[in-house]
Amino acid sequence: MRPEDLELLTTPGTVAVSGDLVLVSIATPDLATNTYRGGLHRVHPDGSTTSWTHGDRDHAQRISPDGAWVAFLRVSGKSKPQLHVMPVAGGEPRKLTDLPLGAGAPVWSPDSTRIAFVARVPEAGRYGTTDDGPESEAPRRITRLDYRVDDVGFLLDRRPRLHVVDLDGAVTELTDGSYDVSDPAWLSDSDLVFSAPRDFGATETLFNDLYTVSASGGTASLLMRGLGEMSMPFAVDSFVYWLGTEFTGIDAVARNMGLWRAPLDGSGAPERLTDEETVDVERLSGPPVVDGSDVLLVVRNRGALELRRIPLSGGPGEVLTGTSAAVRSFASDGSTVVAVVSTPDSAGEVEFVGTGVRTSFSSVPTRRVVELTGTASDGYEVHGWLVLPDGDGPHPVVLAVHGGPFMYHSWGFFDEAQVYATAGYAVVLPNPRGSAGYGQAHGQAVIGKFGTVDVDDVLSLLDVALARPDCDADRVGVMGGSYGGFMASWLSAHHGERFRAAWSERAVNAWDSFSGSSDIGYYFPDAYCGPDPEAQRAMSPLTYAEKINIPFAVVHSEQDWRCPLEQAQRMFVALRRRGVEAEMLIFPGEGHELTRSGQPRHRKQRFDAVLEWWGRYL
Repeated sequence: MRPEDLELLTTPGTVAVSGDLVLVSIATPDLATNTYRGGLHRVHPDGSTTSWTHGDRDHAQRISPDGAWVAFLRVSGKSKPQLHVMPVAGGEPRKLTDLPLGAGAPVWSPDSTRIAFVARVPEAGRYGTTDDGPESEAPRRITRLDYRVDDVGFLLDRRPRLHVVDLDGAVTELTDGSYDVSDPAWLSDSDLVFSAPRDFGATETLFNDLYTVSASGGTASLLMRGLGEMSMPFAVDSFVYWLGTEFTGIDAVARNMGLWRAPLDGSGAPERLTDEETVDVERLSGPPVVDGSDVLLVVRNRGALELRRIPLSGGPGEVLTGTSAAVRSFASDGSTVVAVVSTPDSAGEVEFVGTGVRTSFSSVPTRRVVELTGTASDGYEVHGWLVLPDGDGPHPVVLAVHGGPFMYHSWGFFDEAQVYATAGYAVVLPNPRGSAGYGQAHGQAVIGKFGTVDVDDVLSLLDVALARPDCDADRVGVMGGSYGGFMASWLSAHHGERFRAAWSERAVNAWDSFSGSSDIGYYFPDAYCGPDPEAQRAMSPLTYAEKINIPFAVVHSEQDWRCPLEQAQRMFVALRRRGVEAEMLIFPGEGHELTRSGQPRHRKQRFDAVLEWWGRYL
């Protein structure tokens, strides 16, 4: 895969099924228009596909319970997503919403007559509601810490509200914007449940609770008070279920997401149905789906994203698909289960689970992926992957550390590693302590210990790779983004003799300023490093900038509010003042998610810059 091959890469997204109708959304980067394009495709039982819609970008499709309608979001050009419906029997899509900031994913009522969705509603005079530009808006008065978030922006003047729309396009707003709303689900044809911050967000909080409201409007009321996060609720018989965590205070980091339930009538306490240590549900793959007396969900397990069938009464469940793969989305109509499955050599195939039938879309040639295991200096098992170029080598090596830190490299397709391997670099992908999918204790092992066991694990897996004859131990570089950028900075300072150069992207370099500049700064540094300023300073790569002597690329997005631009600027200035060969590359208009969902041209330009950097030093 070359940088320009981005637009050859078609990635399946959400999937829906009802009887013999299986619909999948696809997305393809378009460098000419600098957008993502793709409609809905119908997947037939034999694995063949046909186009079903022809919008610029159609996604988040949901088939009505009666099987008669499909609701989906459509993006035209660079406009905001709007809700559309289309009859299954045929006909043109019909637009139901025309909201200034767009609509969220549709959720059908059980009787198939209405659709619930969440949408941000701007204050009058802001975000394009007048002809004046943003520089003409009134000043914002901010009185709380949770006032913005990366890839969205300021929050308090455009809170998400819960809406219901009928098939004629009549929209009813159910909440007033005084608090955040997410994850609506229908309890009946007349009532909804949703997640909202504790006490409707009266003060900053990391806790969520479940609330109910009538679909015809009225005051929302508390349904269930949780023990941590509460998201993606659904009801079966006399119980309400949700995905959640358990913590106290601000200790919300590195917590395994589990399946919970409680009686709908409030007569019992929350009950965790999955093991806290070993089962970690991946919400990015979609909400749980009820399938008879079971529930389907995706679990993170040693780099695999496994689709599991778990009894509604709880348990570890049965793996349906996703072994040595990554399930990106899934759906069931009670008889047919379908899933989008990504593998090391495929961005995604639609699988009819249990049949062996898979259908793939346009992709690119890939390089071989090898699983690596080893042992850290303290005897702890280390795990990850090596992506190899063609040929015998020895190849120059790039150590690529993931972000999070409570995230992971996976068995799924990774465009970055494939681009680097195609260019001739062996790419090492470690999941050190701190990563997700290896047990909650593994994830929490770096709390208060950044730069210790995580470093040991990363370097130990690198040593496993460098012991191979096809890897050149004399030509090694280190790179990573977010926490991976932190690690690139840290390794450059403490183990710089092992690397020819570093690429530190969207990094955390200094916790002291991060605490005030980041959207999560008011709790994240304290949760991971502790509240002591000296402890945070000791775990900040910038503290050791005087030890960095290798060529160093500081790469950042201008609008990154997760790890703000000042983190890059401080490191760049510290290095340049010392005469280090440092460069800074800044991407205009991008946020923290540039490498995954940024503008296609910027993604290609970034790949070009990465390859130029490693070509120069490796």
